[in-house]
Amino acid sequence: MPVVLKPATSKNDVRVRSSRPAVVDTVAEVIADVRAHGDEAVRRYSAKFDAWDRASYRLGPDEIRSIVSGVPTSVLDDLRFVQLQVQNFAQAQRDSVHDFEIETLPGVFLGQRNIPVSAAGAYVPGGRYPLTASAHMTIVTAKVAGVERVAATTPPSEGAPPPISVAAMHLAGAEEIYVLGGVQAVAALALGTETIDPVSMVTGPGNAYVAEAKRQLFGEVGIDLFAGPTEVLIVADETADPFTVAVDLLSQAEHGPDSPAVLITTSHEVGRRAIEYVDALLPGLPTGKVAGAAWRDHGEVLLVESQEEAFALADAYASEHVQIFTAEPRDALAGMRDYGALFLGQDTSVAYGDKVIGTNHVLPTLGAARYTGGLWVGKYLKTVTYQEIRNTRSSALLGELCGRAARLENFEGHARSGDLRAARHGGASLPWTDHDVRLGDARP
Repeated sequence: MPVVLKPATSKNDVRVRSSRPAVVDTVAEVIADVRAHGDEAVRRYSAKFDAWDRASYRLGPDEIRSIVSGVPTSVLDDLRFVQLQVQNFAQAQRDSVHDFEIETLPGVFLGQRNIPVSAAGAYVPGGRYPLTASAHMTIVTAKVAGVERVAATTPPSEGAPPPISVAAMHLAGAEEIYVLGGVQAVAALALGTETIDPVSMVTGPGNAYVAEAKRQLFGEVGIDLFAGPTEVLIVADETADPFTVAVDLLSQAEHGPDSPAVLITTSHEVGRRAIEYVDALLPGLPTGKVAGAAWRDHGEVLLVESQEEAFALADAYASEHVQIFTAEPRDALAGMRDYGALFLGQDTSVAYGDKVIGTNHVLPTLGAARYTGGLWVGKYLKTVTYQEIRNTRSSALLGELCGRAARLENFEGHARSGDLRAARHGGASLPWTDHDVRLGDARP
């Protein structure tokens, strides 16, 4: 059992937290209203929640050009650099996904195709944290996958389109850019309105209301993930620098007051000093109020006896981001299995993954890393199959087998479909009909 050096004070386990009833009810009301009243409802909620209204929420080409031209060249260069990193990694992922066709029996051909969804919606958060990096992760990845139409949306900022977010969405390749936020934006993309065509899936992070909207709309449209609070977990041994540990824990705790920040270490000294550094750094951190609440309520420091125990405990958390600060960080590749993304070594910051390195930062939270990875090219692909039989003897063989297998399950209709081919191509009898399938002659 681990020794707890710093316990979480919250009684709520955020890893299994469900949406608050008030959030669920509000989101359901907005979705139902947008479903029934389209643009009129979207306009009403945009005015209510964002104090934002205009003739069209979609930005035209001239307006986009004007907004982008006002963004400093150095910022545009940085956006292009980061998007190139995301594009390169996403392209490598796409290249790893192959269509194929095999012949499993004489004349029996089975194949697989990977078809991009036709349209995807990308939500780029604004408000307290305008996550322009989300434009890279959702839009660039969708375009590399081959999605023909990407409709991106972001909330207004101080009564106007947010220039850097618009620039990021434009450079990423979005065909449509809307300045629209919240549940009304997600619902409009998912359901469609008089002026917004529906999409096949909605991706991107957001606040509790946006996350709940995606949850409620899942099934009508695809989504990337059920999102929860950002999570970070660090596995450290005696070689870890406790100051770096503290800085990185706080770098993720600032996402929100409910963001877990966990340290699992084999070194009592590293654990103790990391706690001291966190306490020393918080007063000078501009986001210290948020990060401090997260650290107080959801921060943990746990002491274990071995690296193997540390890995096993980390897997039990199934955290979104896992940093490995050990003498041999690559041991985690073989020693762990339940995580959203691994960051190996003290020179590899989670913040790099969030902002610049190129891997996707839309990752599983709330323990979902036990059964899924994060957003990637494959999320935008439908893996479908096809079948063709060109050999009549193989069709007869499979028909006989199908008849027997289906009758074991009391599916007589399935069995007769197999019987038909067995009779047509193999001479078997059809005791359940007088129809001569070989001659195509129906007997009265």
